[in-house]
Amino acid sequence: MLPVPALSTDRLRWPRHVAAAAALAVLAGCAAPIPGGVSDPYEVQNRGVHDFNVALDRALVRPAATSYGRVVPDPVRTAFSNFSANLSLPGKVLNSLLQLRPGDAAQNTTRFFVNTTIGLGGLLDPATPMGAPEIDTDFGETLHVWGVAEGNYVELPFLGPSTGRDTLGAVVDLAINPLGHLPRADQRETATGLRVLSGLGARYDRSELIDSILYDSADSYAQTRQTYLQNRRFQLGRGATPDYFDPYEDPYADPDAQ
Repeated sequence: MLPVPALSTDRLRWPRHVAAAAALAVLAGCAAPIPGGVSDPYEVQNRGVHDFNVALDRALVRPAATSYGRVVPDPVRTAFSNFSANLSLPGKVLNSLLQLRPGDAAQNTTRFFVNTTIGLGGLLDPATPMGAPEIDTDFGETLHVWGVAEGNYVELPFLGPSTGRDTLGAVVDLAINPLGHLPRADQRETATGLRVLSGLGARYDRSELIDSILYDSADSYAQTRQTYLQNRRFQLGRGATPDYFDPYEDPYADPDAQ
């Protein structure tokens, strides 16, 4: 399953069972797996969650994303994606500072102010051609920099693949998400709606890759797990670790601004 509906809603208001699953993942994810290997002691439970996520994608997310992608013009979808990505930049700045990477923090700060002002609130992306592309990071990477082990692999309802460390990181990232702190309810609802549309656009743009993993693989659970872990480890190594390779972009991540 893809985080299209869940990652694009006000995640400070998760359903209780999702929050409980996240908490269990954090508690269960303390063991450090063998480097390059997979620690999946809860595979039976994870496969059950995976089956649920795939069924939800088949019944709801994929049809909605297909309709959205065919009806809404690409420039409009790109604008929604840009807006969503722009709102995530303050959290990325904070994480870069916590990682002692002031250069990354400065670049994302510049990007945020440029796109928020002359980029019409983030709908446009003039910062990239001006030399300030987004530097992606999150609190899961911050924990990695601090030496926290990856932990066990988990698949969360609605949210998809994760690890103990990344689940804890996602909780912190949700807490600092500006969407949860806008002053008025109508502003929060509008921003959340745009993020939902951005998520549907991500599912549509990557439909061929995602469908091949979820519906064409001999074992979609194992393929999802392998893809997520390889890509995440490559990302945390910033492309510098030869033991890991990036066979395809993570289909479960929100797209960068175009």
